[in-house]
Amino acid sequence: MPPPKDVVKIAIQMVGAIPQLIELQQTKPLASVLKDVCDAWSLPNAERYALQYVDGRQTYITESNRGEIKNGSILRLTTSPDQEAERLYSGIQSNNADVKTDSLKKLASLSQDVTFAQEFINRNGLKQIFYIVEEGNDTGEMLAHTLKAFMELMEHDFVSWETLSAAFIKKIVSYVNMNAVDASVQQLSLSILENMVPTSRLLFELVKKEVTLDRLLTHLQVTNAQLQLKAMALLIALLLAATDAERRDMMDYLREKNIRQFIHKNIIHSSEPLGDEMAHYLYVLQSVSLNLCERRMRTSMDPYSQEQRELLQSLRQTAFESESEAPGSNFSTERRRSLCAKEFRKLGFMNNSNPAEDLRRAPPGLLALDNMVYFSRHTPNAYSRFVLENSSREDKHECPFARSSIQLTLILCEILHVGEPCSETAQAFYPMFFGQDHFFEELFCICIQLVNKTWKEMRATQEDFDKVLQVVREQITRTLSLKPTSLELFKTRVNALNYSEILKLRQTERLHQEETLAVPVLELRERLKPELLELIRQQRLLHLCEGTLFRKISSRRRQDKLWYCRLSPNHKVLHYGDVEEGVDSPPIESLPDKIPVADMKMLLMGKECPHTKEKSSGKQNKDVLELAFSIVYDVEEYCLNFIAPTRYEFCLWTDGLNVLLGKEMTSERMQTDLDVLLSMELKLRLLDLENISIPDTPPPVPKPPSNLNFCYDFSHAEHWAGACCCRAWCEEETPGLPLLPNACANPGAFPRPRRVLAHFSHVAALLHDDKLPPPRPPRLPPQCPHLLVPTASPRGVAVTTAAAGRRGSDCASASHVLGQ
Repeated sequence: MPPPKDVVKIAIQMVGAIPQLIELQQTKPLASVLKDVCDAWSLPNAERYALQYVDGRQTYITESNRGEIKNGSILRLTTSPDQEAERLYSGIQSNNADVKTDSLKKLASLSQDVTFAQEFINRNGLKQIFYIVEEGNDTGEMLAHTLKAFMELMEHDFVSWETLSAAFIKKIVSYVNMNAVDASVQQLSLSILENMVPTSRLLFELVKKEVTLDRLLTHLQVTNAQLQLKAMALLIALLLAATDAERRDMMDYLREKNIRQFIHKNIIHSSEPLGDEMAHYLYVLQSVSLNLCERRMRTSMDPYSQEQRELLQSLRQTAFESESEAPGSNFSTERRRSLCAKEFRKLGFMNNSNPAEDLRRAPPGLLALDNMVYFSRHTPNAYSRFVLENSSREDKHECPFARSSIQLTLILCEILHVGEPCSETAQAFYPMFFGQDHFFEELFCICIQLVNKTWKEMRATQEDFDKVLQVVREQITRTLSLKPTSLELFKTRVNALNYSEILKLRQTERLHQEETLAVPVLELRERLKPELLELIRQQRLLHLCEGTLFRKISSRRRQDKLWYCRLSPNHKVLHYGDVEEGVDSPPIESLPDKIPVADMKMLLMGKECPHTKEKSSGKQNKDVLELAFSIVYDVEEYCLNFIAPTRYEFCLWTDGLNVLLGKEMTSERMQTDLDVLLSMELKLRLLDLENISIPDTPPPVPKPPSNLNFCYDFSHAEHWAGACCCRAWCEEETPGLPLLPNACANPGAFPRPRRVLAHFSHVAALLHDDKLPPPRPPRLPPQCPHLLVPTASPRGVAVTTAAAGRRGSDCASASHVLGQ
């Protein structure tokens, strides 16, 4: 009989005592459980003790979390949180340096537990930590433990960051600005400041004033990867918390200081591999920089603005040396206006009499004008070649420069997500962005020349404008997906991807995606589906067994904390637990927590997940919602919450969990994998039918013949030999059945008649329902020629059989009619 749901079997340890194996009743008060445990070990004052997990984060057991205890858990009897908090509170005030250091180290470890943290804070422990930081002069191990304990205590949100004193903040800032200080102290100090910045405008201004951008750039140039990471985190926090004007000023200053060069040299091309956290920060920095173009992108051209009109006129003047503006020209105003309109038409403006109207659409707005002016000023030869080359073509085949530039600017804004908010989890940055100043403008200069090149390759006319820009978008997108490390490499690859290559790629993809619609192929596809779906299920479970590293994301900031989850090899238990940075695949024994698959109730995704509904989660990012899923388990319906690192991992994990729950896989990745496998399998099976059309319906079955009296002309000698073979076989194999008339009466003419034809045994078995031995290869005499003997049976059915022997000329045939 299975144990009740509210009873779990656990082990309890204590130093110097024999462990106890007990059945914990979840309905029994925790104080009573502790008293029973203490009584078993003859310990007085049970209220001074508490239970704590042995593995993992060593969380204290309370009435609120006791439901998470599972069968087989190992607990430890230890000092209660209030007693431990009192002891450590006294220890950190000790005059003995060793006692104080040990107490702070223990405090940093225990502060991860919410119960202990609350007890310590209630004793005004944070005030003592502030005193140690503000008054102390130590910059080594003791200070590192103090700052670590402070960080862990603040994580629980019992105390607001705005309550920190100015003296404490300035002390933390001094550790960041000092040169001769331990690296771990600087890392913790940078993390503290990063947490402070988003909480209030006052703290942002204080940190921005005290920690200069020059100092952060200094930290980005060190070889310590963790220090680089914390410095980048603080820089990103400052940029995100700043106003648009402040952000623009900060980015201009960073550009002057060549921050891209520092990042390109010291981070992207560092000897150490780039971590996910740093990749995210580089993505955010790239997005913040590109979003500086948003204001110009969303601003329409003002035809009454003298500055904007001068920029527009500069395009015409750079491309054409107008006679109307030559010295000494006496053209009338009407003549001069007519020449200007003609030149604007050659530039590719649709409204040549008033070209400002073409730039009234926003986006791309004034950003398109900025790009055209940049192209004309920084690459004047390419600009003049583009305009003059198309001016000399026929009207229908000229590539309109202005119209192409406006549409290309819009395409680049869409591809680079200009004006879109930063994702909380994305890591897709372009390495070449950090290797080039004026990245957007330089990218435009390359791509506008690509438009002209593709236009000529397609031999396009004005009616093909949209088709050409679609091809250009595809060329840019495909090249960017290769993550070129420099704009020169991008230029080389995008120009190599010409129109003919695009057509080849499209054709190849179409062949992979197209499915033959013939009914037999569709039927074959349906027959293959179950086998391939099972293959996908096994792959998903294998991925769960390998495990995945997940990150904990709070409402305030992107957390550094990691945890790992993996499925046991027997597919019965999910193991999970916290891990340190740099651990890629921890062994399953090191993961302290587990969930039996049998206890899993359901899978929640997206907005249904509890960790996306919490009030403290703040404004949810769309990307986070798309990567969130939760497992509901046990009768109490506890939840294990996940934020997948990528959409790929989200699909694999949700599919695998659905398989464990006995449900259908529903992710888009499953459909993609199934389509790929089906396409490959169908192509392999239809290789012999290449270039052969498959009919929609099977060929008609011909009508049966009017009679079954088949005849073959044979000689008398062949008839005699065949009859002997047949009679000899029939007498031994089917005694009592009627034989052929005129059959040979000499059964000894052939040795071992059983071996005349092995196939006879099967014919007889089918028609006579006899259980005969399996077929054996015949051994026929050389004088037995090919023979076919027709006859009729009492039932009107003739059986005709022929078989060949081992030698090419050794064969025999005979027929026999079997009666009832």
